[in-house]
Amino acid sequence: MQTIDMASTELRELNSTLQAQAGNGDEAEWVIENSRGSHALAVGLDAPIKVTVKGSTGYYCAGMNKQANVHVTGSVGPGVAENMMSGSVIVEGDASQYAGATGHGGLLVIKGNASSRCGISMKGIDIVVHGNVGHMSAFMAQSGNLVILGDAGDALGDSLYEARLFVRGNVKSLGADCIEKEMRPEHLELLADLLERAGADASPQEFRRYGSARKLYNFNVDHADEY
Repeated sequence: MQTIDMASTELRELNSTLQAQAGNGDEAEWVIENSRGSHALAVGLDAPIKVTVKGSTGYYCAGMNKQANVHVTGSVGPGVAENMMSGSVIVEGDASQYAGATGHGGLLVIKGNASSRCGISMKGIDIVVHGNVGHMSAFMAQSGNLVILGDAGDALGDSLYEARLFVRGNVKSLGADCIEKEMRPEHLELLADLLERAGADASPQEFRRYGSARKLYNFNVDHADEY
């Protein structure tokens, strides 16, 4: 296990070191100390390494992640795991705006609350939020799964495509073209797996599923006010 102290190491040097790893031998696990709310920390990783960040970070932590498992012991700023491809990002605290934005794959777990636009334009990523999410979460989400153990704010799933949304708590309002859908056995099985992987103590039967009504795929003058 390797330790990097940001009190004495510049961010650019830290990221370059992590990006150069192949995930072999003793350098497969890293600990980052004194993160001090740094922005763009542990971005662009492309190796099956484990990175533990002790403390909170600024915006775009673990952005563009591929293969790596990043664990943040504090909270994160806007855009955590933005455009993630694979691997996992676990946040012990809260997340600011657009967590998991445009993510193509992998698993993002937020054990606190997430702010507005969580999962915006997600494209295959799995996101599990143990707390609540803010307004316009899953806006224009294309594919993947957003699991919310708490409540959801206004306009959930606005202009949704084929992503699946699972909510255990209350939904303040649904966005354009987002409707509640039947929870079928395959969805319960999928949700059970996501909850287990995210370390969430909840039953799939407690959730409701939301998805696209598919009325906005092609322009229709009858729905012009919804575009």
